[in-house]
Amino acid sequence: MSPGKPTILVTGGAGYIGSHAVLALLQAGYEVLILDNLVYGHRDLVEKVLQVELVVGDTSDRVLLDQLFQSHDIAAVMHFSAYAYVGESVTNPAKYYRNNVVGTLTLLEAMQAASVNKFVFSSTCATYGVPQVIPIPENHPQNPINPYGATKLMVEKILSDFDTAYGFKSVIFRYFNAAGADPHGKLGEDHIPETHLIPLVLQTALGKRESISVFGTDYPTDDGTCIRDYIHVNDLADAHVLGLEYLLRGGDSEVFNLGNGNGFSVKEVIETAKSITGRNIKVVECDRRPGDPPVLIGSSDKARKILNWQPKYSSLKEIITHAWQWHQQRHK
Repeated sequence: MSPGKPTILVTGGAGYIGSHAVLALLQAGYEVLILDNLVYGHRDLVEKVLQVELVVGDTSDRVLLDQLFQSHDIAAVMHFSAYAYVGESVTNPAKYYRNNVVGTLTLLEAMQAASVNKFVFSSTCATYGVPQVIPIPENHPQNPINPYGATKLMVEKILSDFDTAYGFKSVIFRYFNAAGADPHGKLGEDHIPETHLIPLVLQTALGKRESISVFGTDYPTDDGTCIRDYIHVNDLADAHVLGLEYLLRGGDSEVFNLGNGNGFSVKEVIETAKSITGRNIKVVECDRRPGDPPVLIGSSDKARKILNWQPKYSSLKEIITHAWQWHQQRHK
């Protein structure tokens, strides 16, 4: 470890984006402590790949949090431990408000008590709701259309109020569609249930699923399918390290979008996956889903300018190639 690099607590560090952020922190020379309840996280990836201390527990457990802050010299927290299934948030909002809002507030209060005042927060473009302009800037109105987006927006408001009242500094990242996997095959996406397009397409290519459903082919886009902004998970992880270092240098609270700044349609994703895997992927065309905007693309100019963030893997081909390497290895 480089001299002077402190310990970072990463909540949800056994999950998809959290584990990639932990790997990026380790590569940058930081000590890392993971707190994860393992509802969706993977113990095997922490033990075999990351090889850092894993505390199995919940952000709503104040006694446990106080113990962690007392027993470790923690300089900052990266917070990924949210539930993130949009559909489930509609049918079971209580679960989302309890974990995503109350759990986060409990964590923030424990940080306050321990005089830890630097926080990197995993937010979402879902706080914007239906976009009024494309690409979406950070000052776009925030009108979430589901409880998942509402819980993330609520935490953003709490962080703003904590800064005003307590001088508590945060970097908020609103990101678009995280995708891909560690280019060296160490980590990747493994959700149960899986709802993200790229892994679903690759599971179909592997024969784990019969077909891939395309929801809506009559959108006002070039090929009639939705366009989304896919950002490589390693590029997301790099941004989190840059955001952390910005805070450690004494930076003020900030909000950043993280996206590629360009979009790919559902059909483009499927065709690219067919080309990379060399396999036939059966497509079933379905009706539109309510609340799906035709186009979601974010502007990441601010992160590039202030954090000097430069995405390394912006092509759809690279994103899907890395994901395919991971899925082939994970689902032998």
